[in-house]
Amino acid sequence: MAGIKDVARMAGVSTATASRALSGSGPVADSTRVKVLAAAESLGYVAHASAASLASGRTRSIGLVVPTVDRWFFSAALEGAAQELMAHGLDLTLYDAGLSAERRSTIFTDLLRRGRLDGLVTISFKLSPFELAGMERMGRPVVALGGRVESRAQLPEWFTALQVDHFRAATLATEHLTALGHRDVAYLGRVPEDVEFQVSTERTRGFLQAMAAVGVQVPDEWMVEADFTTGGAFHTVRELLSRPGPRPTAILCISDEMAIGAYTAALSLGLSVPGDVSVMGIDGHPDGARLGISTVDQSPREQGRRAVRLIVEARKGNPAPRQILQHLAVRPRASTAAPPGVPRTDVPSSGRISAAG
Repeated sequence: MAGIKDVARMAGVSTATASRALSGSGPVADSTRVKVLAAAESLGYVAHASAASLASGRTRSIGLVVPTVDRWFFSAALEGAAQELMAHGLDLTLYDAGLSAERRSTIFTDLLRRGRLDGLVTISFKLSPFELAGMERMGRPVVALGGRVESRAQLPEWFTALQVDHFRAATLATEHLTALGHRDVAYLGRVPEDVEFQVSTERTRGFLQAMAAVGVQVPDEWMVEADFTTGGAFHTVRELLSRPGPRPTAILCISDEMAIGAYTAALSLGLSVPGDVSVMGIDGHPDGARLGISTVDQSPREQGRRAVRLIVEARKGNPAPRQILQHLAVRPRASTAAPPGVPRTDVPSSGRISAAG
């Protein structure tokens, strides 16, 4: 069976260089890495994971902690992370924290320490000082995707916060509607407050401020509540659009899943979308794209991939900035148009308008 020395000899490099090229643990020229990988493939060389770990102190495994895997955003970010890890020849260790405080505490205080991970990605957690201290003891780079850091004036050098500006996302979505001429805009949000990462609060604040910028105070009865699900939004919007009196010409939904519910609710009442009412979402859900629902896309798959790339670079000694904002893209589609009686503007009905997050 071929060993690392055989690979190095065939590639014409030192054993140390061959080891670095195969492990990705140090600086190696791209041309050299290609030669080493080609030699390893030709010889059928496979590094013994346990031996490599003991020799280098690395496991080639990246931990990923999610609140749950049964929601679209988390599963999309997980898919992106897994794809990027595979591209770099790294393994994934997944921790599903669930809703149990005890389970979450076990993950952050015990499992992470015992896992001997090479890095960690957390998704949508508000990290406490206690949890940050546990991560610091782990001694590996950490990327927090979404969420917030509680009571931390300055982020440590081993930590990067990859965040979405939810206030900005809602502002961009609202500005798309107001640019089309909408002033009678209802808002489908979420209550109670999501205390973990405050998506609801920030998006609501962005909507109200953008409406105020065009001189509109949104009536309380058009600030309606539902959960993040399609079903909950469907029933809420049916009730909203069935009320007597003036009807909104557009609805901004706090998520694409809710926008899908709003879209189908309008159709179920015999209304035209966007002829009678425009529907706008936020997030970038693929089902929304298939239905032609306009959105502000935060690209969760790309967030997952980007988080892993940041970990990979940190492992090579290239630390990332302490805080990075995810790019946002406004994607106008068929579900939004000028309100009845208002001439259409130059805002496209398809394609995209990009804006930095």
